This record gives sequence, C-alpha cells and structure tokens, in this order.
Amino acid sequence: MITNIQEDATVVVRREIRIAAPVDRVWRLHTDVNNWTTWQSDIDTASVDGPLEPGTTFHWTTAGLQIASTVYAVDAPHRILWGGPAHGITGIHEWTFTADGDATIVRTAESWDGEPVRADEDNLRHALDTSLASWLHLLRTKAEASTD
Repeated sequence: MITNIQEDATVVVRREIRIAAPVDRVWRLHTDVNNWTTWQSDIDTASVDGPLEPGTTFHWTTAGLQIASTVYAVDAPHRILWGGPAHGITGIHEWTFTADGDATIVRTAESWDGEPVRADEDNLRHALDTSLASWLHLLRTKAEASTD
C-alpha cells in the first residue's frame, strides 16, 4: 500500500502556494477531475467515474501523455495522494490543503522514478517543477475568481 511519495526517487519536487480562497473551494476545484480542463490549460482531457476514493483510477492527458492515476489516500479536504506508471515513469503525487484564515496553503510533492527519469534527470526535474508551478498558479487563479 502506497502512503507517501517515494522520497528516494530519482526526482522529487515540492512546491507550495497561498490561495486567497477557502479550503473547501480549493479542494472542490482540485478534486473535480471531470472539470479540470475548464481551468487547467495544461490538461487536454480528464475523466473519472465516481468519487475520488482509494482504489479509484482516473484518466487524463497532458503534454501528449496519456496517464492513468490511481488514488491511494484521501482525507477530504486536507490531503489526496495518487499515482501510477506512465510511459516508464512511476509517479506518486501528494497534495495537502491547509486553512490559513480565509485562505488556503496548498502544498504539493511529487516523486518520479524509472529508466526515462534516470536517463534524463535534470530535464525531467525541470519539466516536473514547471508543471507543478503552472498547476498551482492555475488553481489559484480559478479559486480566487470563483464564488461559492
């Protein structure tokens, strides 16, 4: 059973952002996989059947990659952990959401391992860091523009 990112993976990236929106709103936007494409411009398709709970698999495409992610843990509205293999890379992605007054601190950590990562570590670390920074920025933009 997977309970955390792989700390000893070839690539581990962490990011955080403060979003001026309540934690429930940020959580709802982030975990509404079927609507990711309405605000997450880096994602081409995204779909899930049913609620996000341990064992649920959702499918999405980004940067030409088709990804199937399985949810490993959920503690709504505070934490979600998902991951799985994609194109030779094993990724595990954790998101945490902490209320900070009327705002939310979102922290993300993702580990990548596998032969493609070991073969091009620096470029893939940069790609992952850029992707996470963009995701957080887009989430903040959408959450701060939304109303409950």
